Amino acid sequence: MMNRRVLVAWYVLADLVSSGSAWTLFYLYRKTVLEPIKFGHEVAVAFDTNYFKGLVLVPLFWFGLFTMMGGYREIHRRYRTMELGQTLLISFIGVVIIFFVLLLDDEVASYHYYYRSFLALFFLQFGLNFLLRFLLTSRTVKQVHDRRIGFNTVLVGGNERALAIHAEIEGMRKSPGNRFVGFVNVNGGDQLLTSVGLPRLGKWNELRQVIGQHAVEEAIIAVDSGEHEHISRIMNELEGTGVRIKIIPDMYDILSGSVKMTSIFGAPLIEVNPSIMPAWQFSLKRAIDICASALALIVLTPVFIVLAIGVKLSSPGPIFFWQERIGKHGRPFRIVKFRSMYADAERHGPQLSSTSDPRITSFGRWMRKTRMDELPQFWNVLKGEMSLVGPRPERQHFIDAIMEMAPHYRHLHKVRPGITSWGQVKFGYAENVEQMVRRLKFDVLYIENMSIAMDLKILAYTVLIILKGDGK
Repeated sequence: MMNRRVLVAWYVLADLVSSGSAWTLFYLYRKTVLEPIKFGHEVAVAFDTNYFKGLVLVPLFWFGLFTMMGGYREIHRRYRTMELGQTLLISFIGVVIIFFVLLLDDEVASYHYYYRSFLALFFLQFGLNFLLRFLLTSRTVKQVHDRRIGFNTVLVGGNERALAIHAEIEGMRKSPGNRFVGFVNVNGGDQLLTSVGLPRLGKWNELRQVIGQHAVEEAIIAVDSGEHEHISRIMNELEGTGVRIKIIPDMYDILSGSVKMTSIFGAPLIEVNPSIMPAWQFSLKRAIDICASALALIVLTPVFIVLAIGVKLSSPGPIFFWQERIGKHGRPFRIVKFRSMYADAERHGPQLSSTSDPRITSFGRWMRKTRMDELPQFWNVLKGEMSLVGPRPERQHFIDAIMEMAPHYRHLHKVRPGITSWGQVKFGYAENVEQMVRRLKFDVLYIENMSIAMDLKILAYTVLIILKGDGK
């Protein structure tokens, strides 16, 4: 089995070679075919400075584009139809960018020159790039089918369903890639898998330790899909582990369209949220975060100065309020806000604020209504601790309280927390844990439906709240 980093290096090399070759062939095509049409006579082929600049910069551009679009992610799980679609899309986007940046200002005899240039570059880039990627991906797919590459898999449950899916996958001539390391039982009686030599690794609530000990990459939940309570508890236990979660479907799931096949050789399984957003949208979201927060910190400097003066005059104490919150993957960070409460407001311990909270200053109350107290968090966004849009980060004290009522809160740690969120737009500041749990529903829905379009809608509603000053 080829090491993941080595395989990524092969893909990178293939992209650099194919894009460099495509650029060279395109340069020759222009010199031998297009320029003679433009000038009306043969043109001497000479590799000038522009060619050599392109030979360096163009492959680097394609490498950056493939990186942004997720072309080097989950390298052992790529398949040929995925490679075709992704390479086609990336080639089109990249050629459009190159065309407008490098080729559109060419002096031409006819607009047909542009069409021929665009099509030539596109077919050369796509053809060479896809050919090399197809060969690499075919080799990887064959190794998966031959069981030379496998993904450590644990079965959750040891009942008849687990026994059947284990036998089905193990009996396939072309393996889908599952390498079973053992199972965990959900109740005392479901241990049938021991009869086929699969070891019991513990109980379902010990999944996190099992995953760490056995480097598990996939978990197949062999519990009846109608047993929602069991499945919910198991999925909460798996949340944040990075493990791919699959569920054995029943006939209702199949008829309702829940089962989506990605491989004709694989067993019919429901894959739970394999990816929140396409890789290119994550890259674009982060790029928007960086550009918008940097611009905001510069443009809003006069506003920051006015707000700082207002805070200082409202009551004694510091201008900024720093507090530890929990971010992506459960990592703590220090959030910064304009201070809206009197100093030492939490000397008696963590407390949530309310609309009539006496700890809030009069100026702080106005800032909260207009969300102006949140503006310094553009600094957290720039540092990568937060995003413009995402679930609001909470303190560990309140996360513990929420988890007792809603264990699925852990889903929120999949993504960076945000300055604003769907839950924030709907509810504003929560006044108690019950409201935090109610707001949680909207934040979970946001994560399951994340997109750049959704972020833009939430930002638009946030701007309306700021302009109207009716934030809660």
